Amino acid sequence: MFHRLKTDFRLSIIALLAACAVLGITPFAVMRYLQGNLPAGLVDTSILLGICSALVYAWVTGDTRRSGLAVAVIICSGAVVVGVVVGEPGLFWLYPCLVTTFFLTNARIAVVLNIASVVALMVHGGAFRSDIQMWSFSATALVVSACAYVFAHRNHDQRERLEHLATIDPLTGIKNRRSMDQELDLAAANAERTGLPYALVLLDIDHFKKINDEHGHGVGDDVLIEMVELLRQNTRKSDQLFRFGGEEFVLLLPGVDGIGLKAVMNNLQQVLRKYMKHPGGSVTASFGVALLKHGESVASWLDRADAALYEAKETGRDRIVFADAQRTMDRAGGSAEPLSGA
Repeated sequence: MFHRLKTDFRLSIIALLAACAVLGITPFAVMRYLQGNLPAGLVDTSILLGICSALVYAWVTGDTRRSGLAVAVIICSGAVVVGVVVGEPGLFWLYPCLVTTFFLTNARIAVVLNIASVVALMVHGGAFRSDIQMWSFSATALVVSACAYVFAHRNHDQRERLEHLATIDPLTGIKNRRSMDQELDLAAANAERTGLPYALVLLDIDHFKKINDEHGHGVGDDVLIEMVELLRQNTRKSDQLFRFGGEEFVLLLPGVDGIGLKAVMNNLQQVLRKYMKHPGGSVTASFGVALLKHGESVASWLDRADAALYEAKETGRDRIVFADAQRTMDRAGGSAEPLSGA
């Protein structure tokens, strides 16, 4: 539970508002019922139930965009109604709403909600003792909204930068192993739900250490960057490439098996053979391929691809080895022999 709150910023804001609503609004609702102020009590209760319902929806579905918007509308409209029903004391509830809207929904909607809330109170006018108080309140509300906008905007930019640093390999610009783990989990879940085939390819540059030792790490880095570019140019937009570590990469191929998978792998092998170069000559790679089995865990899937890659390296390099050759070739309607680099 705490992990989700730590990793999902908007969900944490919704949860915080729900906790504040339970602890902060409930006593006022009870007090107003006891005082016989039924309209104010009903307003407080409606706000409380609305925020808690949005939290439940966000938690169950993971859709924090819609639930965040719903909470923003609830708290702003609720604050306006409280100001109208209760009067001057109810105005103070609008200030925290003006701040949190920018963290619950996008900036444009938050600005519209904040302006609409202040204008609605000004048009009604019943919550203010004088015009001076009304315009003073409007000015302070504008300042609070402007400060909240600036802070929320900078916070959003910083979170995006941190997420980029945490999920992208700085050398090649592709997703790193952390992203790979998440995407493989999603792929396995989608395969179970839809029956869509998924192929996992582990590829390793042959004799990469020798390239680094003889020509320097700068040349080695250039080889990695060049290979990533070639793979990007020769795979589909739906395919995903990850840097697994060092000179090892993982390619996730959705919706391909059998003849299609064999053709894709042959093409990638030929492309790397033809275009991958370094000062000492051509560069090749070894491939281990595994099709996801029904009900298989991601760890097992990855282990089978890794074992196939190990076999490709041990049996001569510049080879494509399928973890389950018979199953793959049955789908292709061909031979079960591993693909050779010869």
